[in-house]
Amino acid sequence: MKQHLKLVEPSSELQAAYHSYYNEWVESGENMIPFVLQKDPADFEAMLLYLRNNSRGIGQPEGWLPDSTFWLTNENNRILGIVNIRHGLTEFLRKSGGHIGYGIRPSERRKGYATSILQLALEKAKELGIQEALVVCDADNEGSMKTILNNGGVQDTDHIEENGNVVKRFWIGV
Repeated sequence: MKQHLKLVEPSSELQAAYHSYYNEWVESGENMIPFVLQKDPADFEAMLLYLRNNSRGIGQPEGWLPDSTFWLTNENNRILGIVNIRHGLTEFLRKSGGHIGYGIRPSERRKGYATSILQLALEKAKELGIQEALVVCDADNEGSMKTILNNGGVQDTDHIEENGNVVKRFWIGV
């Protein structure tokens, strides 16, 4: 794993770093991954409260499970990626979402950060009591597939979504 990388809980101290990360995603026009990145940070304290509440299972929609969000930072407190760890699996997550979802800032891809963020997320998953983590990616996402395999992913059956998208499913012992 790359040195000086760590997962940190979202905090007010990193507001400027988060806005830089968020704005880069918006400007890229890509789908914002993981889903928590879609939460508008205009009211930053409200967004932090939302994330804290999610980790405790407070105020979530019916059928949702608690989930914890962490930011991957380097020695300069630059946010390089975001990971969201679901504390369990619903039927939907078992097919299409998995335990762990992560995204790397567009300008920092292809530098090994995805492998690092997943490795660190697996450590957090273990702390949450998860013994085997389901990690998924779309079949056409070769980079994610490689990242999952680099972290010990063992392929399970694929899931085909209603729109025909093929989701590759992998289990990783933590």
